[in-house]
Amino acid sequence: MTNNGYVHRLHAGAPGKPILFVLHGTGGDENQFFDFGRRLLPEATIVSPRGDVSEYGAARFFKRTGEGVYDMADLARATDKMSGYVQDLASTHGASRILGLGFSNGANILANVLIEKGLFDAAALLHPLIPFQPRANPDLSDRTILITAGQRDPISPVALTEALAAYFESQNAQVQTEWHSGGHDIRPNEIEAIGRFFSELA
Repeated sequence: MTNNGYVHRLHAGAPGKPILFVLHGTGGDENQFFDFGRRLLPEATIVSPRGDVSEYGAARFFKRTGEGVYDMADLARATDKMSGYVQDLASTHGASRILGLGFSNGANILANVLIEKGLFDAAALLHPLIPFQPRANPDLSDRTILITAGQRDPISPVALTEALAAYFESQNAQVQTEWHSGGHDIRPNEIEAIGRFFSELA
């Protein structure tokens, strides 16, 4: 199924429930977190888009010129596109709240939509990397954000993860962090933290 240019999977939830967007990492697709999203919020509408950029055959949500070096013009394009897509589907399904979960590249586009547009009421950012100073956004003051990360993650360094958490806190968002001792992989304590986070939003 496509909508505004994204191939996606969608499960229509109960009326008046939240809508949850689940966003894959580089090389993933619309199947990566779809079932996980359904387990997290069984009554919600679940939407899982496939990134519209190909990096040597690996799907992504925006272009980059190297590891950790973003094509900022394409990030702006992707942020506008994702924002319109999210708003369209949230309106179509009469969602009570807009929620997001993203891993790696999916976390990065999700984080930038938050930074630029607000839009999401709550979001789980798994191993995000924002290698620039985000702009101030007072609309983030009532947002709830979970950041999960690895203490030895070579792709999402600890200092940049901590800086992103500090940024959201400086905008008066409610921020939780969950760390593990490994790298750019999802571990059981992260899964548990994500489950707790979304159970409080159900």
